[in-house]
Amino acid sequence: MVDTPSQETIDSLNELLQGEYMAVESFNLFIAKLQDEKVKKKFQETQDRHRENIDKLAHYIQNLGGRPDENLGMKGKMADVKVNMDLGLKVDSAEIVKKAIEGETKGVNMAEKVLRGNLDNKSRDIAGEILHRDRISIRMLESLTGTVT
Repeated sequence: MVDTPSQETIDSLNELLQGEYMAVESFNLFIAKLQDEKVKKKFQETQDRHRENIDKLAHYIQNLGGRPDENLGMKGKMADVKVNMDLGLKVDSAEIVKKAIEGETKGVNMAEKVLRGNLDNKSRDIAGEILHRDRISIRMLESLTGTVT
């Protein structure tokens, strides 16, 4: 007999999914404001990694019998507005990289919180994989800090 995942597990995974959607939206804003093509390419790679995370999480939630929450909701819209306000009209690449690192760090903190929750082993593995990929994104973004102005 297969254990039915708890609603708490599905809710936790949906919380992680929401964070990934927020990251994709934030990177849309960042990429639109970037002038440096090299930095833009790195941001697109990071955004692609978040899209892959979304795909993996959404399919996994469905396979558990849950419904992926694919609506950003008020929290996501507010985060979007905040990022836009923080960036302003004219911003340099260094500031965008800094904001992206801040956002990715918040995402990692959220993923760590989800991992500390009540998850079955497979769900914990999926969340851990997402966390690992987000940490890779932070390291890649940090590698840009000394090269952009």
